[in-house]
Amino acid sequence: MSVKKIYLIRHGQTDYNVQNIVQGSGVDSDLNETGRRQAEQFFAAYQHMPFDKVYTSVLRRTHQSVRGFLEMGLPHEQTTALNEISWGVREGTRITAEEDAEYQGVLDQWDRGETHARLTGGESPDEVAARQRPFIELLKNRPEEENVLVCMHGRAMRVLLCQLLNYPLSRMDAFEHRNLCLYKLHYTGSMFTVRNFLDVAHLQ
Repeated sequence: MSVKKIYLIRHGQTDYNVQNIVQGSGVDSDLNETGRRQAEQFFAAYQHMPFDKVYTSVLRRTHQSVRGFLEMGLPHEQTTALNEISWGVREGTRITAEEDAEYQGVLDQWDRGETHARLTGGESPDEVAARQRPFIELLKNRPEEENVLVCMHGRAMRVLLCQLLNYPLSRMDAFEHRNLCLYKLHYTGSMFTVRNFLDVAHLQ
């Protein structure tokens, strides 16, 4: 079996990112000017890649981040499996670990391995992982798609990387992310490996 190459990116910047407002799966925000420029820079660097398929979440900010590739007419599939984690009643509000005891408490629980924990009305990492598993099986079982571009969201990306690389979800914060960063992975038919970690060279 040939090596499948997966180009996994986080969406570009939104105004909510700048303002530290939680988006999650329930806030369908647009890229801001910086985010659109990041998308253009990524497209300029990778438009030569012979992508067989582009996968995104159902949220606009991922579609806008790969717009150049979609305008080329590449096959595109959107799926809720790639949506961001739901932060429940806190979506659309400004919360930070330094200022919000409930938010910090949930993050601490996750770090201790209590990945069933969630904010009120939101999803847990365990639940995000469960909805991602059919997508992982899809990646494994479409060998004809040798070069794949996947655009998703920060927290959900951390959960996905843990699953692909067999890390416990309690270690998800080891996978850092920035807007329009790239993780390049190879899949050999038996295992996934990271070839590029938090790659932002295209944004220079």
